[in-house]
Amino acid sequence: MSTMDFKKNTDLDFPHYASPALPSKEIDLLALLDVLLSAKKRIVAIVFAFAVIGLAVSFLMPQKWTSEAVVTPAEKTQWNSLEEMLAAIQVLDVDVNVNREEVFNLFIKKFQSQSLLEEYMKTSPYVMSQLKGAEVDELSLHRAVVGMAEQMKALDNTAGKNADKTPYASWTLKFTAPAAADAQVVLQGYIKYVSDIVEQETMQNIRNVLRLKTTMERERLELDRVRLTNLHNTKLQRLNYSLEVANAAGIKKPAYSNGQAIKDDPDYSVALGADGIARKLQIEESLKDATALNADFQNREYHLAQLQKLAIKNVDFEPLNYQLAPSMPVKKDGPGKALIVILAALLGGLFACGSVLLREAMSSRTPLPEPVME
Repeated sequence: MSTMDFKKNTDLDFPHYASPALPSKEIDLLALLDVLLSAKKRIVAIVFAFAVIGLAVSFLMPQKWTSEAVVTPAEKTQWNSLEEMLAAIQVLDVDVNVNREEVFNLFIKKFQSQSLLEEYMKTSPYVMSQLKGAEVDELSLHRAVVGMAEQMKALDNTAGKNADKTPYASWTLKFTAPAAADAQVVLQGYIKYVSDIVEQETMQNIRNVLRLKTTMERERLELDRVRLTNLHNTKLQRLNYSLEVANAAGIKKPAYSNGQAIKDDPDYSVALGADGIARKLQIEESLKDATALNADFQNREYHLAQLQKLAIKNVDFEPLNYQLAPSMPVKKDGPGKALIVILAALLGGLFACGSVLLREAMSSRTPLPEPVME
């Protein structure tokens, strides 16, 4: 065979050969839908199973109920009895600085005290009911109390975006418990507990101010008594010396009574004459109390007596005013049972469809060609 014939016979006619089959990258939605419809029983079963699991989870989830209260500083009418008592104290010049805003701020401070909250929780019937029948040590009790105390919160309503539009200061107090009644009872009890502490501390501060004022006035009065006594003794001594000088000078009568003009001694006055000085000395010596002729000292003694007679009795007043009393929760926290079941069913549907499509894709997968051995 010639070379030309060989070339002619070995030439390939490529246009007449069919191109190799390539996998298509397009997704046939109808085919996928047909696959899902063919496995509808399985999908429905999985969705139903997930819905049942979601319903069981909704019943097993811990219940949380939150009671809320909105409080503001006390109104002026709530402090009528306290204002009357403060007026009686301020008449005696006792500076007692007690106002509604400061007392309310003290209440919020005490309410947010972790140690005070733990102390209340340890004596609360709610905590005792939660731990009833359980043998717990001190550490476990402390952990339980701390865990419950974390559910008590105080939120400042003026710290939000519309704080400038709020004409008054208010706080929202919250407590979360497994039962609605427990949440309300604990919140109401803790507010009362803190209010009583603030009331007692305020009254004690007033008593302390009164006691300090009384002690200070007593000490000042004693110092002034000593000062007046020393002045009185000095005056008696000067009168004795003046009497001796007047007798030595032969001045028996007041110098101004007979028209004489004398220059009086600045240290020992003899202008009254010996008779006048003797009488004055007799009167001064008859005074047993150096303060008897001092009206200012006697007024201050009366002031001290009134302070000592003043007794501060406990006055009931409220450090806060309720805009919303501790409420009875009507809706539990978190998603409802219906929402949990719906979400579980949706998750089950996604899982079922995904598993069906994955199974179909694995079964219809084209195996890779085996390598050709040389």
